Amino acid sequence: MSLDTHFDAIVVGSGFGGSVTAYRLAEAGKRVLILERGRPYPPGSFTRSPYRARESFWDPPRGLTGMYHYWSFKGIDALVSSGLGGGSLIYANVFIRKDERWFVHEDLNDGGYEYWPVDRASLDPHYDRVEEMIGLQRFPVEHEPYASTPKTIAFKEAATELGLEHFHPKLAVTFANEGRPPVPGEAIVEKIPNLHGRTRTTCQMTGECDVGCNFGSKNTLDYNYLTHAKHQGAEIRTLADVRRFEPREGGGYTVHYADLDAGAPEAPPTVTLTCDHLILSAGTLGTTNLLLRNRSALPGLSKKIGSRFCGNGDLLTLILNTSKVTDGKREPRIVDPSYGPVITTTARIPGAEDGGEGRGFYLQDAGYPQHLAWILHILSAPIQLWRWREGATHLVKNWIKGSPDTDVTAHIADLMLPSELSSGGLPLLSMGRDIPDGRMYLKNGRLDLDWNRKASEDYFSRVRTVSRDMAGVLGGRFADNPIWFLKRVITVHPLGGAPMGRTREEGVVDAYGNVFGQPGLHIADGSVMPGPTGPNPSFTIAALADRFADQIIDPDRKAAEAAAR
Repeated sequence: MSLDTHFDAIVVGSGFGGSVTAYRLAEAGKRVLILERGRPYPPGSFTRSPYRARESFWDPPRGLTGMYHYWSFKGIDALVSSGLGGGSLIYANVFIRKDERWFVHEDLNDGGYEYWPVDRASLDPHYDRVEEMIGLQRFPVEHEPYASTPKTIAFKEAATELGLEHFHPKLAVTFANEGRPPVPGEAIVEKIPNLHGRTRTTCQMTGECDVGCNFGSKNTLDYNYLTHAKHQGAEIRTLADVRRFEPREGGGYTVHYADLDAGAPEAPPTVTLTCDHLILSAGTLGTTNLLLRNRSALPGLSKKIGSRFCGNGDLLTLILNTSKVTDGKREPRIVDPSYGPVITTTARIPGAEDGGEGRGFYLQDAGYPQHLAWILHILSAPIQLWRWREGATHLVKNWIKGSPDTDVTAHIADLMLPSELSSGGLPLLSMGRDIPDGRMYLKNGRLDLDWNRKASEDYFSRVRTVSRDMAGVLGGRFADNPIWFLKRVITVHPLGGAPMGRTREEGVVDAYGNVFGQPGLHIADGSVMPGPTGPNPSFTIAALADRFADQIIDPDRKAAEAAAR
């Protein structure tokens, strides 16, 4: 760590907004510091041990600096990530551009909920840049073993039967080295060595994308943008939890962060720095929380702070006990959701803006790692006790009384029940255009949220209907996420809180991420969304950050683009 205390730009957070912005500014010759509250995660460092599972969660006062940060508000839970690379450490790798018809322009003064001050045409060049840097690849279904992935086959079968548009989205996963056929477990050839200095390998189809890829197959931000930012001279400090900031006399900002790598967990030492430009990229919840806590130091901050929250329409449903008919007989179907990357295939259901009805959404196959499949297997066992009664009885009698049959292998095998819950179930992930009517605020010094699913009930009803139809095609049983019955949902894509707008009365930032009334203060993360992106938000967050960086580097660009419109 350098002894420097002043930087051209300090970037708070290293997710899709922060890493892109940091790289672009460092590339332009700016002295950049990235402050990430979490830890770095080189290949092989994501825990799989129950003994260490607690260490994977985030609660610094209790000495926990892991990557999972779980929030629970009235009506909705949110799971976000802490760590070098932000949400890319635990997301499902999907990159889909926001549909040009979903950059809606609703009348906010007449019942409308969202107005996008940018459009697809202005973002496409930035989408292109992001795609090239991250290195996106489609799931290689033209080759084995990928072509035989059971969940991919099942999802495509159901989507085809229902007449749904479906495709294999681009993924931030390396299946093949450039110019070579895809093969699991091959060493990845990198243009420059990654900042961890570790070897990575191509996707090994273990379904562990959402719990951290120990093979380095995911193209997480530490392997691309952050590695390149460091190569361009950016400094990275981890376990640096920004708590306060305020404007400096004469311009710029003073930033105070807790050094979680020093001192007692409940009272870490504070480090103070200064900068000309401060970029908040701590995520929807993190950035909004920071702004609300430091509001008194920001006179003139828009009253829209905390507004336009949504969960990007996230809804998890399940198809249980899938089956198929073979030779006139119905038998269990093996879907094996633990095999492959978490998501391989996407169906798109249009909304009223593009030939459908209501608010559109995307539906994706999903999965979970093999060690979680064992948990599902165990949970299903009580239902099937009768299936292993005979084997268990034989073993117990043998232990108590002895038996002439000393070879009990078959009876042991009988205890290892085939589990249709773990092998024949298919999780479905959906996301889309829910209504961004939530508002975040501080209550007793803690972040809170007013949101419930009532306004988006029609949207969620459509999602559940299509999911239920897919279950029918696959001969399975549709099941809601259990928390649905508590009138709750869970999101991994919280958006809003510092939305873009045309004026301070409409939003917190302008169309270039500049905070209204706060010169030198910028935001680049999911909080700037004025509504849902529809598809997985990471691509749009990164593209917007790339656009915002252009304007920080060249302040005249904003005026030039406005004049050209």
